[in-house]
Amino acid sequence: MKRQLRVGLFGIGLDTYWPQFKGLKQRLEGYVRVVEQKLARPGVEVVNLGLIDNPVKALEAGHQFREADVDVIFLHVTTYALSSTVLPVVQRAKVPVIILNLSPAAAIDYASFNKMGDRTAMTGEWLAFCAACPVPEIANVFNRAKIDFHQVTGMLEEDPVCWRDVDAWIEAARVAHTMFHNRLGLMGHYYGGMLDIYSDTTLQCATFGGHLEIVEVDELAALRREVTAAQIKACVAKFKRVFAVQDDCSQAELERAARTSVALDRLVKEHDLGSLAYYYMGTGNAENEDAISSIILGNSLLTARGIPVAGEYEVKNAQAMKIMDTFGVGGSFTEYYAMDFADDVVLMGHDGPGHIAIAEGRTKVRPLKVYHGKVGRGLSVEMSVKHGPVTLLSVVETADGKLKLLVAEGESVAGPILEIGNTNSRYRFSIGARKFVNDWNAHGPAHHCAVGVGHIADKLDKLGKLLGVEVARVC
Repeated sequence: MKRQLRVGLFGIGLDTYWPQFKGLKQRLEGYVRVVEQKLARPGVEVVNLGLIDNPVKALEAGHQFREADVDVIFLHVTTYALSSTVLPVVQRAKVPVIILNLSPAAAIDYASFNKMGDRTAMTGEWLAFCAACPVPEIANVFNRAKIDFHQVTGMLEEDPVCWRDVDAWIEAARVAHTMFHNRLGLMGHYYGGMLDIYSDTTLQCATFGGHLEIVEVDELAALRREVTAAQIKACVAKFKRVFAVQDDCSQAELERAARTSVALDRLVKEHDLGSLAYYYMGTGNAENEDAISSIILGNSLLTARGIPVAGEYEVKNAQAMKIMDTFGVGGSFTEYYAMDFADDVVLMGHDGPGHIAIAEGRTKVRPLKVYHGKVGRGLSVEMSVKHGPVTLLSVVETADGKLKLLVAEGESVAGPILEIGNTNSRYRFSIGARKFVNDWNAHGPAHHCAVGVGHIADKLDKLGKLLGVEVARVC
């Protein structure tokens, strides 16, 4: 059973105020309900504990959030409140916290306020606008308690900048939630000699959560034997609907790829995989070699429907691709091909599966006798990423045994590409091709990365903060 993202919400106030200032509590509770409505969206369950106004309620709220298994907490500062009404909640819940410092309006109506006459009522009105007041106190206590926190400052209503920021936090939390529950399949072995892609897989689980499922190539080969002629025919028809199959693709190769695609779908379903990293030489076993050399079309279809597949057993890049896809921007496997100094662009692509859902036009299918100068044969895909803004992401394993996210924003631009049956795009960066390559390489990433459409560096930065992972941005 798939779990939804659970977002905790509570407002804070001070119970001493309620008898003194008529209607203040009800007004602040209304603010919290407005925030609840803005946080609510499909696939997200909001756990709203209302207004917490004393330390006793704070301790209980911490237990409630923990029992509710929330992934992240939004702390809505509605007015001044003691830090003792905040700390127990967050200490007990032990999840990331985002402070919402939200004013109910752009400004106090000073003229009307000063005409109220009743100074007690004036104080109550002032307290309704007093959200910013306790934030330094809360920040001080969180720092001293070594609790990470994040802030959004703005207005309760009519503040699109503020609420886009909140939306980005929720998206980042949803991606972290998905990664924690993801099952990443590992099929085959590393490509010999590519030291940069060798990974500490335990570190992947320690950082992102999730499960690594070891999958045997033999199982895929066995599943291929059970594929029926009718299934092959239906899959070939699907290939022709989805791809621009070129005239030099033989019917026999299409059927071979279809058999593997059907078997892959079953393999993914039986192991409940959300992503896959694979590579296999296939030497000495004809069935295994037949399966691996006909795998690209099926893997491209999987990638397009949210189960990204990374070749060359690039575990780190399978994770990067899953992150990008969960953000809804794709996440296609890529690497440097060459540099075009005349147009100041970097050519990037790869053989193997591509994220055809983010392709510029229809993805072509071409036959290859060799893959990228390495072992392999069969049908491959040729595509460019949609023209427009793009984001590159690399999951980098550092020298001190940690992971970090390396990010760059650029643009996929039109122009000539290498028509060699691979994914292939031209990317332009604000800092220029030369500086981009130098700065990117300086972080020591593996030579593969994931590319998605749109600019989402701000969301990736928030994901890093939620995971406690460094995020380095090149441009």
